[in-house]
Amino acid sequence: MPTAEVCRRHGISGATFYKYKAKFGGLEVSEARRLRALEDENAKLKKLLAEAMLDNVVLKDLASKKW
Repeated sequence: MPTAEVCRRHGISGATFYKYKAKFGGLEVSEARRLRALEDENAKLKKLLAEAMLDNVVLKDLASKKW
């Protein structure tokens, strides 16, 4: 099946197809799922870290002010 037909059938652009092919081309299905799960977990952890750092900055700012 031609690449253009696959892209049209799934509603994606050719660039997206080749991007996914480069990223997931050599992986088995289970490996791709594991990679996706790890990326999701990493994003959640980064968000938690950013929120904790923001809370830390706010607390330091409040503690430095004279009451």
